[in-house]
Amino acid sequence: MHAEFWWYILVFGILAFLTVFVGLVARRRRRSEMRELQGTTHTGRGHVRDPAVAHPAAQRTGPVPTEAGASGGAFRGDGLGARLKGLFRGDVDDATWKELEDLLVRADVGPSASADLVARVQGAYHHGANPAHLLREEVLAILGAEAPLHLDGSLAVILVVGVNGSGKTTTIGKLAKRLVHEGRSVSLAAADTFRAAAGEQLEVWAKTAGAHVVGQERGADPGAVAFDAVKSAEARGADVLIVDTAGRLHTKQPLMDELKKVKRVIENAGAPVDESLLVLDAQTGQNGIAQAHAFTEAVELTGVVLTKTDGSAKGGIVLAVREELGLPIRYVGVGEKPDDLRPFDPAAFAERLLS
Repeated sequence: MHAEFWWYILVFGILAFLTVFVGLVARRRRRSEMRELQGTTHTGRGHVRDPAVAHPAAQRTGPVPTEAGASGGAFRGDGLGARLKGLFRGDVDDATWKELEDLLVRADVGPSASADLVARVQGAYHHGANPAHLLREEVLAILGAEAPLHLDGSLAVILVVGVNGSGKTTTIGKLAKRLVHEGRSVSLAAADTFRAAAGEQLEVWAKTAGAHVVGQERGADPGAVAFDAVKSAEARGADVLIVDTAGRLHTKQPLMDELKKVKRVIENAGAPVDESLLVLDAQTGQNGIAQAHAFTEAVELTGVVLTKTDGSAKGGIVLAVREELGLPIRYVGVGEKPDDLRPFDPAAFAERLLS
């Protein structure tokens, strides 16, 4: 009887020890989860991934850094100005105007835009006039003034579209950096859930820019990511939300329909899209115009960002976009550095084109 009593005491002692041990482990786990929640916010099925600086605009105490100024792009010079002088050195006849049109077409201006531009210059030309000056004036008339972004409301939304390889995600990172340097708090939506490592690439840019990222696992519904991003940005009091989207082949209608859905979801979440920007590789030439036509039908583009102007791109694509699509060039990519996204300057472009 005495031995049986001590046996019960031993069993109850072990059970008490295990109960205390399990309680301590559970408490430690809850504390760990609370620390994670303080650094990372969850909204629905979405997951918000914050870099070290989540609210750069709020945390900045010094003056706002000065970003690089506007640019006409880094298009290669084809000596169009010198060719014009040689072309108009002798008598000016129909062959002269035909040759000018051919020069513009070879510069990627496009057949329709080239013909229209030549007709304008020909109408203003008289003996002794400077053809380069007339062409410059007509180029500026086509391009109009600088066209900055229109970011209205408590949360401005920028939807960014484009085909894979155009530099879309990189452009988003550079644009976020510019906006943060202007004193805005920026959120990024990683709605490109199809391309491998797209979310990771956006996270790297977010750290560089001082923005935060809302995303889900690869293969998730892009519309769900966009919805969560809007709600998260509103909860944080962000000024701007930039939405990355999967690269679309403009010839694949189902993919374009999915893009329309993403825009509808954003608007249904209570955040009208302020800007829909198409990122175009300037080196694609006239194929870029076909891309732009298809994307315009899907999301009603408000502007174009031309990337890789520092490569083999010809400047005529700028005029083709403006003349054939009626879309302003918002920004140009002039290099690979984080600061190499510049607001487009029509006057600087005209000077470079005719140099």
